[in-house]
Amino acid sequence: MPDRKTMILTGASRGIGHATVQRYSAAGWRVITCSREEMPEACKADPNWTHHVTADLADAESRAAFIRRANEILAGGPLHALVNNAGVSPKTPFKERLGCLNGDIQAWYQVFELNFFAPLVMARGFAGALAKGKGAIVNITSIAGHSVHPFAGSAYSTSKAALSGLTREMAVEFAELGVRVNAVAPGEIETAMLSQDYEMLIPRIPLHRMGQPMDVADCVFWLTSPESGYVTGTEIFVTGGQHLY
Repeated sequence: MPDRKTMILTGASRGIGHATVQRYSAAGWRVITCSREEMPEACKADPNWTHHVTADLADAESRAAFIRRANEILAGGPLHALVNNAGVSPKTPFKERLGCLNGDIQAWYQVFELNFFAPLVMARGFAGALAKGKGAIVNITSIAGHSVHPFAGSAYSTSKAALSGLTREMAVEFAELGVRVNAVAPGEIETAMLSQDYEMLIPRIPLHRMGQPMDVADCVFWLTSPESGYVTGTEIFVTGGQHLY
């Protein structure tokens, strides 16, 4: 279909990323993704999930190779959405939060490479295609970027706070290309990677439940739709109200 919209999403193999792919595919978008893992076997039959590239976006060479490959797939055509979802929240070898006083400082650089620099490089790498499509960028930030979180380490939290700031700056600069830039800040989202320790946070969530990956995916989709055409430079909290405390 020549008028079918195209989106690129990073970190597609599980959780929020996987749900977001499903949301766009259900709407008939062509989906191009990357992650460190192969496409899940069950998803290879999806006719809209046309391309998946294995890449480590924390590595500059792998990142550049993905951008080259994705632009080859686009073949000079427009890109309508870029969702920067890939991220990492590491722990120390003792399963402690990676904080200011513990852990290898080199790990901080690795966190920022994926959580902060990768979205910036992705946006630059697809700026031309996004301009052709008058598209939109959505950066996945976090509630942890706005207040101290009991389980998210300092490296993760500050990298997401930096991504929030980058979203505002990008919104101004990319507006000159006709491209909107926003962020979605999830709270406690129920995925396979979530530990049982997070159950203790439910009393601090006004809606008294954890979020589902599709709660985030629906918000991301709206931010790349015509219905949000006058929204840019905004960060939407998908937290069940947890960020209000």
